[in-house]
Parts: sequence; C-alpha cells; structure tokens
Amino acid sequence: MVRTINTIRDLEAATYGFQNNSILKGTGVVGAAGIGVTGHDAAIGINGTASPAMTDLYNVVYGQKVWSMLNQEINPLAILPKRPYTTSGWRILKARPFGGADAKFGLAHEFSDNSTGDALTAGRSGTQVDRPMPDEIGGVRENAGIGGAASDGDLTPVAPEYTKLFMTPKTIAHMFEFSELASEMAKIDDGIGDLRALIREDMGKFHAEVQSKMLVMPLEAYDLDAGLAAGSSANGTAAFADMERNLTSLMKIVSSSAEVHEMGAQHLVAAADGANSVDTVKLYGNTDRAADTALGSSVGFMDAVVNLGDGYAAAEQRVLTLSIMNNLIQTLRTNGASPKVIMTGYDTIQAIADLLQSQERFMDAKHIVPTHNGVKGVAGAEVGFRVATYYDIPLIPAKDMPSTCHLSLSTGLSDMLFLDTDHLWYSVLKPTQYFEDGINHGNPFGIGKLGNQGMYRTIGEVGCSFFKGQGKITNLK
Repeated sequence: MVRTINTIRDLEAATYGFQNNSILKGTGVVGAAGIGVTGHDAAIGINGTASPAMTDLYNVVYGQKVWSMLNQEINPLAILPKRPYTTSGWRILKARPFGGADAKFGLAHEFSDNSTGDALTAGRSGTQVDRPMPDEIGGVRENAGIGGAASDGDLTPVAPEYTKLFMTPKTIAHMFEFSELASEMAKIDDGIGDLRALIREDMGKFHAEVQSKMLVMPLEAYDLDAGLAAGSSANGTAAFADMERNLTSLMKIVSSSAEVHEMGAQHLVAAADGANSVDTVKLYGNTDRAADTALGSSVGFMDAVVNLGDGYAAAEQRVLTLSIMNNLIQTLRTNGASPKVIMTGYDTIQAIADLLQSQERFMDAKHIVPTHNGVKGVAGAEVGFRVATYYDIPLIPAKDMPSTCHLSLSTGLSDMLFLDTDHLWYSVLKPTQYFEDGINHGNPFGIGKLGNQGMYRTIGEVGCSFFKGQGKITNLK
C-alpha cells in the first residue's frame, strides 16, 4: 500500500513502524531511551527549561544504515576482460625471420654520411638477420642455389623466433571475524540489525578495491624486497614480503628496459642493470627487460611503449601536452595496436580537459557497457556508464593511479596507461567466493572460538600477449 508522508509523524511511522508515535513526544522528549545514554544537549529539558535529568530521556537515535565516506571504486579491475584460467603459459612470436622485433621492418640501408660516399651500414652476417641489407630480404637470382650465401643471391633458410611465457595464479584473500555476542547485541536497542550482512558487504567492496590497488601498484614498489642496508640512497631499510604474491601490476606489465634502467640511474630501484631488483625486470618468467648496456637493452619484444621524456630526474619532469599523447597513440597504432582505454587519475583528466578547452575543443562522451567474455546486455537495458573520450578512446579514472616520484619530488600528474585490452586480460582460476563458519553455523570447533569467521577469496592473474600494444606516459607535472 502506498503511504503518503505529510508530517514528521508519518515519516516516523513509515520508517520505524510505530503506530502511536511513541518516539516523538509533544514535549520534545524522545522516549524509549536506554540507560546512561547521551542526549543532544543536556541544557534543554521539558518545555525548553534546563534539567540535568533529561540526558537519561533524550537519546540520539542513529538508525540501522551505515554510510561509507570512502571512495571504493574498482575501475582498474573492471576494465580488464575476464577469462577462465585454462592455461598457465602461452607462446609468443618474438622476432621476424629477419627484420628484428621492432614494429618497423628494420633494414641496414642508412648512410652514415652521404656526402663522403660511405658504404652502407653492415648488413646481416651469417645468422645475424635483425637488420638485413635491402637486397637480402627475399629476392633471389635466376636458377638460385639452395643453402648458399644470401649475398650471392642464393636461397638461404630463415625462421621466426619464438619463446614461451608463463604465469602463476595469485591467491587474494581477506578474512574477518565477529563474536556471537556482538552479532546478537546488534539486533537490539539501536543496533544495526544483521551485523554479518553489514560487514560482509563492506568486506566484499574492500576485497575488490584491493585487487584494483594491486593493478596500479607503482613499478618501484617491486624493488622494496631487495633488503637494502640502512642509509641507502634507494628505497628503504628492510626486506619486505614478496611482491610477486600480489596480482601483477599494469604499471609493471606496461614498462620497458629503458624505463627500468632510468629508474636505477635515479635510485628509484636498487641498481641500474636490474641485478638487485629481479622482481622489477622479471615478468612471466622472462628477463628480456634486464638493462644490459648504459642505455638499456636493445629493443626487446617485451618492451611496451613508454614515454618518460628525457629521464626520471626531478628536473626532467614534463608538462603534459596533446602532442605527447598524440605521439604515443600514433606509435601504438604503428605497432599494430588499437588502444581501447586510457586509464589515469582524476587530475590528469582535468588537465586534458583544460588543454582541449583552451583550443576550443571538447572531449566527447561515450556510453561504456562492460562485457563478460564479449557478451553484452540486451539492447536498451544495458548497465553501463558514460565517460569522456579522447580521439574516441574512453578515459577511465582510477583514484589510486600513481604519479612519478623522486627522492626530491613527490608531486605530479597521475601516469597514463593506454591499454589494448584485446591482448590484456584477467585470467580467473577461482572467481571471488565467500566462506563463513562458526558458532552461528553450529561449528565453533572449526574456528576454535565462540564466534564466527568470514573470508573472501579470489584466485587469478593478469596476462598480456602483446606488449608493444600497451603504452604509458609518465613523469608529468
């Protein structure tokens, strides 16, 4: 039955179910108060006169609803496609038969100085096929020999290079407990009612929020378990728990050997060559990103597109411009990627909006419908949200998105991740499940106490099959 609320008594009756308006009294005194409670104002008594005895009659009613003042959004977790965990590894094509692993087909055809008539730079020699000469990529002479020398126009065998990557499922779990007495007392007086349901709901939100936090963990956090000596110029004084127990961060997946080297040079990680920061350079069982020269390793197949400017020194932090964003998007598309989402912080999104507004341009908006294995909702009944876009790429905010930090500089705009989610996914071995046991379930012996315990558990890991299709802009101000 629809009830019309015209007065405060009607609202009271609809809310608390009292038919005789027993809470609200004509004198302003709230009845049914507990013993020893605190009133709103001890100086106000019956008919507005002061009376010290009124504190026992005039009670603060809190109600059952518990409001959260915390932002517990889970955007990083939400944007990743979810796939069943069917295999722990995958094979990768890491290099062409010749031409190298870069997005562009590399040839040794540049003159060092055309005015002096210098010869072409050295082409392939023997099995070196990363940068072949222009006439060595497939054209052969008439009646060519098989298995001879490519320089003679003969047909020589070539083959692409492959490698294997693997990941280990990560178990993410959070447990809580509540006593039998607390559960029962919450049902009486001005309690919250079902204590278990309340905590279970909030812990579920927290369980998802933690996974999102793991997905944007700063890359330098992976070096905290190096066990550095006190007084070190790098990251700390103690050995921490293994970061590899967490979900692998997108900030680590979208990285490069040059970035790792620069972080070492600026003491954001332990060593420039990655020797003391294995967790920083090792990914999916591969150490291709270990910087082995002064400028980092050669362009590897696991190097993502990272724009960090001239370096990570405090004086090298750049102002965000549209050209920086456009160049990265162009590079990703040249690599064969199709960025599906740009994830960054609220501050960076505002900076982008300011840049576009100054040029009398405006960000478009797009309706985003999260999918599960490519399956969308029924047309007209989708559950989604509208977000700003840049060149038709959705801008997704993440409250925990990190910014570049230095020993002398800890401020700056949030980093930006340009993700091709066709090749980036969350592989789920065991979906999030809730478990509970204890005295309320007739089994206090199972948990060993007169109370109850609950637990959320998820098992999975983040995978990537195309690193050059992922991009990052960092070191911004």
